[in-house]
This record gives sequence, C-alpha cells and structure tokens, in this order.
Amino acid sequence: MLISLVAAVDQRSGIGRDNRLPWHLSDDLKHFRRLTMGHHVLMGRKTYESSQGKMPGRKLIVLSRSAGLLASDVKIVSSLEAGIQFAQAAGETELFIIGGAQVFAQALPFADHIYYTEVHADAGADTFFPDFDCTQWKEISRQDFPSGPKNDFPFSILHLEKTNL
Repeated sequence: MLISLVAAVDQRSGIGRDNRLPWHLSDDLKHFRRLTMGHHVLMGRKTYESSQGKMPGRKLIVLSRSAGLLASDVKIVSSLEAGIQFAQAAGETELFIIGGAQVFAQALPFADHIYYTEVHADAGADTFFPDFDCTQWKEISRQDFPSGPKNDFPFSILHLEKTNL
C-alpha cells in the first residue's frame, strides 16, 4: 500500500490559520477530490473538525488521543500506525494523509508520495508543514494555476515521489 501526503502550503510552509485553510483554491479542491475519491483518508482530530467531516465517497480515519470523540462515519485510531494498519487490512492501495501539522510530521518518514500544492503567497498562517529534505524527493509532475475568481492566489500542484522507492 502506498502512503501519500496531500498538503497545500504557502511560501512560508503555512498550511492553516485558526484551524482553517487560509485561502480558497477551487481548482486545488477539485484535484483533492479526484485524487482521494474512493480511498481511505487519514487526518488528525482538528483537521476532521475543521472539514466538518464533509468528504463523501471517502473512508475517513481520524487520529485522536481523545476517547470522547464520537463519529459514526469514521474510524477513530489512537496512533498513526493503527490507522495505516486499518487501511491496509481493508485492502487500500493508497492511503492519503491530509494533516494537520503533527500528523504530517509523524507520517513524513512513511510517505511514498507527496501531492504538494505550492500556494504562491504568504497567507499569514499559524500552522506549518514540517521541514523535509527535498533531495529525497523527485518531482513527477507539476501543473500551474493562475489566481482568478475561483482561486485566491496563483498556485502549483506538484506530485513528488520518494527517490529511494
């Protein structure tokens, strides 16, 4: 099973502000939907709450240390490893990990791919994607998008693959 991270990151590696995305990028959201549809998607509790659990067509796995989190539509796990094992046992071919910052930091060593949206702006984020060694990743594809009525900022969607695969 492949493990893939999906992140949109501004010029300062920012991924969020006040537990929300600090931009609206319609074309990136469409890409995210196409990429993850039909797959297991793992995220932290705060990411789940900020998305309001609205991801139809995907099987949600939420990493939480809180035993009080009750959600009938998701699998709650207490560790990243348990989430990976759950998806693998379910026959998943590619698990998508979508944040937040702590989950990305834990998952980065296990990742085979990163779907990395570079937002060409400083969005004033207060939450950041972890540093990673770019020399360990090869750019497979890149698609550039302009800002406009549906995209707050110009951005590029990169598909990165770990070089030691």
